[in-house]
Amino acid sequence: MKAYIKKIAYYLPENMEENPQGRLRKKTGIDRRHICGEGEIASQLAGKAAENVFALGVKRSEVEMLLLCTQSPDYFLPTTACILQDRLGLPKNCGALDFNLGCSGYIYGLSLAKGLIESGQVNNVLLLTAETYSKYINEHDNSVKPLFGDGASATFIEAVDTDEPGLDGFVTGTDGGGYAALIVPAGGMARPYNTASGIERADEYGNLRTDFDLHMKGNAISEFALEVVPDTLQRILAKTGKAKEDIGYFVFHQANKFMLEYLQQKCGLMDCPYWNDVAEYGNTVSSSIPIAICDMLRREKPANPLILSIGFGVGLSWGGCLINLRYASTF
Repeated sequence: MKAYIKKIAYYLPENMEENPQGRLRKKTGIDRRHICGEGEIASQLAGKAAENVFALGVKRSEVEMLLLCTQSPDYFLPTTACILQDRLGLPKNCGALDFNLGCSGYIYGLSLAKGLIESGQVNNVLLLTAETYSKYINEHDNSVKPLFGDGASATFIEAVDTDEPGLDGFVTGTDGGGYAALIVPAGGMARPYNTASGIERADEYGNLRTDFDLHMKGNAISEFALEVVPDTLQRILAKTGKAKEDIGYFVFHQANKFMLEYLQQKCGLMDCPYWNDVAEYGNTVSSSIPIAICDMLRREKPANPLILSIGFGVGLSWGGCLINLRYASTF
């Protein structure tokens, strides 16, 4: 038995913010972003994405494991996945857990799903991603505000009786020494709310942020991605015995247009089918890869269902794999 993606869907908040015209918009390729309303939270986004998967024919009574990737949970505890198990009407014998990871999180979630299914623990997994990064961003921080959007995805992964892998060649990595390159400094136990400052401070470019806001060292993140992504690509191909020509599509984490163009060049993929479309979403963190896969299936439906996907970002962490979309359908 091998794990395959059967259904995949996403949900975006109705509120939208337009990025101002100018050099940054042209460089990043991000025209607008979907942004949560004041009372909109991760469980709501994830729940709506899950309902879109159920609308494709997945029976909620048959879901055996619920995984939720989020860095913006409803509470520190309990886990948001447990709340969603009840809210979605999933069986009480369905396992449920959160895992905290960002832009590489979808790949890690697929790896967990594969392990659970192919070890015989469950027959299927509902993998959700949900991020509300906008709630971490200072309104006056133009270094990150135009980049990030909110969104959620739902992927139903199921056992298929075949010897051909549906999820294969996983490569993961971590450089925790760079953790401060993308961080919300306050709010956890290292810097509890009552010990941190809510005073806004300006950086050298006039961007304002507090200890409770998202802090990003953009150059450090870019350098990190350019270092690890090409090597990860080569390791996946070597691990699976594939060549670039064997891949139907390359779908990387959708950070921004400039970054994706640079990675395409650095990885030697200029003549390969390569997804780069952030105009309507921006960087939706763990939801960016599944959103891209959905859009690719809707618009392109490649004859070769084998895609190579790599996520990279906060942690610092990265991960990649091959995904066979032979049985996949989208909302």
